[in-house]
Amino acid sequence: MFKIYIFDLYGTLIDINTDEKQDALWEKMALYYNYKGASYTGKSFRREYTRLCKEEKRKVKEAHPEFKNNVDIKIEKVFTRLFENMNIEVDEKEVANVCTIFRCFSTKYIKLYDGVIDLLDTLKAKGKKIYLLSNAQRGFTMNELNMTGLTPYFDGIYISSDKEVCKPSPFFYNGLIEEYGLNKDECVMVGNDYKADINGSKRCGIKSLYIHQSISPEIKGKINTPWVIMDGDVYKIKQLIVK
Repeated sequence: MFKIYIFDLYGTLIDINTDEKQDALWEKMALYYNYKGASYTGKSFRREYTRLCKEEKRKVKEAHPEFKNNVDIKIEKVFTRLFENMNIEVDEKEVANVCTIFRCFSTKYIKLYDGVIDLLDTLKAKGKKIYLLSNAQRGFTMNELNMTGLTPYFDGIYISSDKEVCKPSPFFYNGLIEEYGLNKDECVMVGNDYKADINGSKRCGIKSLYIHQSISPEIKGKINTPWVIMDGDVYKIKQLIVK
């Protein structure tokens, strides 16, 4: 049926619950920065982090007006500036470590959905190509792909923070297609967000399958695909679009 399968990650392959609103997260991050000589309280760290995220997003929008509101930032820039504001020099390794710590502190749980490995094993056995197209931060996501054992399955990993553009922008979809030389007629997008994954892929001329999970956004409109799984059963994906 299809030769190329493009997957969303969070809410499609990985079930995750994160909480960046908890005071404890910001207090721990401030403490870590204090260990490195950067003086913050939990409140001041959170306030500056929020300000810098908005500033980085504004810079991306100014540099790429064609992306409109579908922009992403490299969170590493924010964590670096949080050091630089306190006249602390850090290298890329230290910033990567901060990304890991932040994600660890903010994550309540993370696990694969039942049936994911079976699905990916089936696709590989049939000689299919598998790609990841995710609105995500590389500094968070690569650790989680490695931890869950998903990394080897992908023939290509395309992450929004790298490109500073995200789904549902056609620039993000077309970037994947062009970088890996894919034929849209041979592709299917699998995702749990009816706007980002389904409407986005449709605008780009790629067929799709929608799978609804507990963390999926509320549906307010038509799901523009004939393949819909509303009970979150990953095993059904094989039945519908794998031959």
